Amino acid sequence: MSISSKLDILNPAQREAVCAPAGNLLVLAGAGSGKTRVLVHRIAWLVAEQGVSPLQILAVTFTNKAAAEMRSRLELLLGRRSHGMWVGTFHGLSHKLMRLHWAECGLQENFQVIDSDDQYQLIRRIFKEQNLNEDRWDPRQAQGFINRKKDEGLRAAQLSHPGDIYEETMAQIYRRYEEYCQQNVLVDFAELLLGSHELLSKNAELALHYQTRFKHSLVDEFQDTNTIQYQWLKQLTNSAESMTVVGDDDQSIYGWRGAKIENIHRFQKDYQNTSVVRLEQNYRSTSTILKAANALIMNNDGRMGKTLWTEGEAGEPINVYCAFSEEDEALYVVRQAKKWLEQGGVFSELAVLYRSNAQSRVLEEALVRAGIPYVIYGGLRFFERAEIKDALSYLRLMVNCHDNMAFERIVNVPPRGIGDKTFEKIKVLASQQELSLWDATLVALKDKMLTSRAAISLEAFMALIIRLREISEQGSLADSVEAAVQESGLIQYFRDQFNERALTRAENLEELINASSDFASDLTEEWAEALGPTTPLLAFLSHACLEAGDRRSGDEQSSVQLMTLHSAKGLEFPSVFICGLEEGLFPHHSAKDSLTALEEERRLCYVGITRAMKELHLCYAEKRRLFGREEMRRPSKFLEEVPAHLIKDVSSRVKTSRAYPYYDDWSTSTAAEIATKELQNGYYLGQRVVHAKFGEGTVLDFEGQGERARIHVHFDGAGSKWLVLELAKLESA
Repeated sequence: MSISSKLDILNPAQREAVCAPAGNLLVLAGAGSGKTRVLVHRIAWLVAEQGVSPLQILAVTFTNKAAAEMRSRLELLLGRRSHGMWVGTFHGLSHKLMRLHWAECGLQENFQVIDSDDQYQLIRRIFKEQNLNEDRWDPRQAQGFINRKKDEGLRAAQLSHPGDIYEETMAQIYRRYEEYCQQNVLVDFAELLLGSHELLSKNAELALHYQTRFKHSLVDEFQDTNTIQYQWLKQLTNSAESMTVVGDDDQSIYGWRGAKIENIHRFQKDYQNTSVVRLEQNYRSTSTILKAANALIMNNDGRMGKTLWTEGEAGEPINVYCAFSEEDEALYVVRQAKKWLEQGGVFSELAVLYRSNAQSRVLEEALVRAGIPYVIYGGLRFFERAEIKDALSYLRLMVNCHDNMAFERIVNVPPRGIGDKTFEKIKVLASQQELSLWDATLVALKDKMLTSRAAISLEAFMALIIRLREISEQGSLADSVEAAVQESGLIQYFRDQFNERALTRAENLEELINASSDFASDLTEEWAEALGPTTPLLAFLSHACLEAGDRRSGDEQSSVQLMTLHSAKGLEFPSVFICGLEEGLFPHHSAKDSLTALEEERRLCYVGITRAMKELHLCYAEKRRLFGREEMRRPSKFLEEVPAHLIKDVSSRVKTSRAYPYYDDWSTSTAAEIATKELQNGYYLGQRVVHAKFGEGTVLDFEGQGERARIHVHFDGAGSKWLVLELAKLESA
């Protein structure tokens, strides 16, 4: 079968892009519009129908998975291996260039590529060499600084910020880092692009060779390119007969890590006589979902413009759920997941998306409680995250200062100037005298076995643990956890790094405080009898350990998918929940004073909406405990930008936006659900009840039967709590 006959599966716009004559082509590919199909078919069309040699083709994408899929599809279309064709990622192709021309790069043939962890350890070594205090100068910040400058195409010698001690210090580290890499023939990931870019810049003859060779270049996800990637592409495609880039300015969501949305706008200026083809027919979502996405993204200025549409069905309205709290929001997800299963679906068809990793904790607990399997896509479960384990280690030492594993994990976290040599002395002493690390440290301090600097740092660390223990003995569980993350310096350590990853870790630590507060409330009624005589702190540590263990009851194929909105790009699911659509959360508070940042947040919401195929749920809470405090929340402006006629309000009849709950009209299905609940439990959703300790509240939900029956009540003064129904002794208000 010829390639021409295989083009019958393409729609008119796709065919136009695939069969466009040689020249510069910008394909604006909307979500779910078949961009990979277009890229692969265009390459196959060039080879099979236009007689282009595979040696003349350069195809660039962002991930190894995407590159492998492209190669596989090409082989199926062409019916043979695509020998000689350069298909790969930016980093992979840059590595290939440097391997081929290692001498011109000033390298040895056996140069080694180092990963992010290797790079970090090397920077720490430079810190020690330069006598830089890690309490003041953070190696992670230095690592980010070096990589950002390389992504901008800048060497250390090009940096000059007289009078700025931070910039000068970072530049000094960068210079020494470059020297060390050159001496030891090491190349990091950012260096692959910068080094290959310089290779072509300094060798005109070599650059001309590749420009002449690659007559036809194709680039995927063009909106995600950064400065050095764009310059790299321009060097290799200077004399290309055909330059095809595929991208979507409406899905540019990685500005925080260096992506330049302006690159897709610059393309038409830098590459003359560019044709533009818009792929607007969507093969993923219902018409209702697409209309919502279109209406939302139209609020961004400066778009290149396109409108998604489908020949498919209109589909169901978009469900908007106004929750009382984050717990109620999570329970809504649980109820809908159960309903999906009852209707013949499977859990892996459900995706729960959120703006901040910290939001996953409440969702995880609700799913575990309901016995619903889940996986965290592209990340760790809440209690498995490194920063959470660090904080829990502080709590463990507060309970038992002879906990060697906890001691070793956090003695220099955050960095406090306790080096490896110092700690090795303590470990040797502990082994020789059969002491705990805590007691060995006391001996080492008493016998003056350590340097004065190390001694001061260790004394301060031990004094901190003692002070934290005193706080735990006097205050609540939440007080103990808050003291651990605040006074240890952990949370400030991440806040001071000023990058997305570090701020996410700070938010997770704030969420740990919320977790402890929620746990303490549950402990009153539910955990005390099961655990026997114990302290709330010990019980919480046991709970965290169990949660971090292997409690998945299924694999990825049979589990609800939890992930951040950033992680969801490129994926699709029959049913999608976007949780936390509130001002300050989504859009994120960091976008408060920046139109550019707000528009990227809106694009992120657009990406989230267009992940949904059949069913979309938009959720927000009227009250949420977030970042260490409970607040009344305002619905996200993004909700207001979705046309009302596309929305179905599926909120429960009770809302808490007034001083006292009030009742709205409610659907027949909700009434039936409540009638069933009332028959089973003797209570109904929205009922006002009184608890001897917590006062008046509103019934939100139930679960279980008989002795295992539990009731979820939002108390006016004490917040939301799950209570064992048999022990709660509730009365009607």
